[in-house]
Amino acid sequence: MNEIKTLADQLRSRMAKPDTPEKAKAPPKKKTGKPAITPPIVDVIRSYDIKEHDSMVHVRFDRQTAQMLHHFKMATGVEVTRLISYSVAQLLEQHPEIKTIIKEHLEYFGL
Repeated sequence: MNEIKTLADQLRSRMAKPDTPEKAKAPPKKKTGKPAITPPIVDVIRSYDIKEHDSMVHVRFDRQTAQMLHHFKMATGVEVTRLISYSVAQLLEQHPEIKTIIKEHLEYFGL
């Protein structure tokens, strides 16, 4: 029973010991807010002009994609509307067969 010390006795015994310097710890790494180098695609999307875009389309995304779009906006400051407009324009430019399908359908519908 004598070996059991109270908390106050333990603190007093620690304070009585000489201070020994602790091992130097590496300072914790700080997270940087934004990467120093912005990929060129972000600048291209930022410069994409949407001033004349006045039509609105309601789209649905799965949760993971919607969250990714939200995080992209937070990371770059590029609004989702600009990103989606740029993406669809690039899709239609890279795949002209989509426009061909639409034109064929409109011609058939017009008969």
